[in-house]
Order: sequence, then structure tokens, then C-alpha cells
Amino acid sequence: MSDPIFDYESTLEACARDDERAFHALYRQEAPQMLGLAISLLGQREPAEDCLHDAFVQIWRNAGRFQRSLGSGRAWIYSILRYRALNQLRQRGRTVELSDEIADHLVDESLSAAQQHEQQADKRHLRGCLQKLERPRRHPILLAFYRGLTHEQIAARLTTPLGTIKGRIRSGLRALQECLQR
Repeated sequence: MSDPIFDYESTLEACARDDERAFHALYRQEAPQMLGLAISLLGQREPAEDCLHDAFVQIWRNAGRFQRSLGSGRAWIYSILRYRALNQLRQRGRTVELSDEIADHLVDESLSAAQQHEQQADKRHLRGCLQKLERPRRHPILLAFYRGLTHEQIAARLTTPLGTIKGRIRSGLRALQECLQR
């Protein structure tokens, strides 16, 4: 469980100034949870450990690119991990096939991990907005974001025309944005 008072933003800004102690503090704070998420995404511990290592190298190298105004520090580091995991899956030439129930469960876990330090009201609001989307719009968004599938792969998996998938994702993201602004 993460420390609710850990200041991710200031820690990343310190990392940008080459503060190794800040980097070690960030690693101690998040590595166990990030490893768990990487294992969930990649399905095996060894590739997950490699992914975690690569993510922290990128966090250290790119800490200067973090901008508070664009989002939370914790979400930023988890996005780096997620992209690293998806790149590994693409390099292997495979995607993880999940049942809809497992995908929804992993989404809930990932959202909780990435948003844990945010206020409980914000988490409920985001989940509520996701749940308000009807399944035909929500499911393609989740497959794209959490599984890294392309529009073409989503269309094939859901046996739905590509144009329909693109339209559902576009309209679903618009609806999410509107809901989150309320």
C-alpha cells in the first residue's frame, strides 16, 4: 500500500535535479506495486522485473519532462511502466487474451494502483464515469488503454467494423471527458 502523504511530484522534480536519494525513495515507495502490475500485464515475473527496471531507468532519465500541470506524478510513473509492458508484448508479437471479466478486474486494479493517492471521491468519480459508458464504447477503450491493442486488433477481437470501433472510442472518450469535468 502506498503512503498517502508521499509527494510524488516533488520527488520527481528532485530526480530531475539528479537527486539520487529522491530516486531511491521513489523506488522504495512504488517498486513493489509496480512489479505487481507488470506481472499482471506480462504474465511472468522475469519479464516483469525487466520491465520494472526499464521503467525506472526511463523515470530517472526523463524526470525533467514531468509536468505537474499535466497530471499526478504517480500516474506519470505508472504510464511509463504501462508503455514499457505494452512494448514488451508487442516485441514478443503477442497480446494477452483475457476474458471480459478478467479484463474488467485488471482495469479496476490498475485504476486503483495508478490513482491510489488521489482522493477517494476522485476515484469514485472516474469509476462512475467509466461505468456510465455502455459496454460497446467502454470495452474498446479499455482494450486500447490497458491491453495496448490497436484499433484493427480491437475490431478483429470484437468482430466489429473498424470504423465502428474508431467511432465508439472517439465518442466514449468524449463522454468520459465530459463526465470527468462535471
